[in-house]
Amino acid sequence: MSELTSSRRHGGLGRTLLWVSIVLSVLLLGFVTALTIRTNPYDSDAEANGISKFKFIEECREQLAESQELETLRGVLQQTGQLRPNQNLHADIGAEPSEIVANTQAAAQGGWTLSAPANISIEGQRAVLGQLGMQCTHDKAQNRTVAQLQLPGAQ
Repeated sequence: MSELTSSRRHGGLGRTLLWVSIVLSVLLLGFVTALTIRTNPYDSDAEANGISKFKFIEECREQLAESQELETLRGVLQQTGQLRPNQNLHADIGAEPSEIVANTQAAAQGGWTLSAPANISIEGQRAVLGQLGMQCTHDKAQNRTVAQLQLPGAQ
C-alpha cells in the first residue's frame, strides 16, 4: 500500500476544515443573495401596480418602438426629404438604467408612469438623429401599457 492510500494517515483535520469552509461559503452566498434581493431596484409590488416594474419598463420599450408618433415623424421626415422611403425610424429610451428606474413611479390609482427622453435614429444605424420626450403609463384597471412620443410643436 502506498503512503497516499494508507489507512494510517490522519486526514480528519483537513476534512473537517474543508467541510467548515464549504458551510461558511454556502452561508455567505445565502446572505449576499438575500441582501441583493432586498436592494434590487427592479423589485416592486406587481399586485398593487398590475405588473412588475421590470416588465413595465420592457413594455415601454416595446410600445415606444411601435408608437404612432414615430410613424408620424417618419412621414414628416420623408416629405421633407430627410429620410428615404425605404428607411424606418427607431426609438429607444435615451436614459441610463439607473435614471429609468428612478423615473419609474407608481401611479396613484395603481399602475406605473415613466417620463424619459427617447433617442430617435434610423433603423440599422447607430447615429442618433435627436431626442424627444417620452411618456409611458400602465393602467392597472385596463392592464394596458401606452408609450407616447412628444413631437415638436404638438401640445
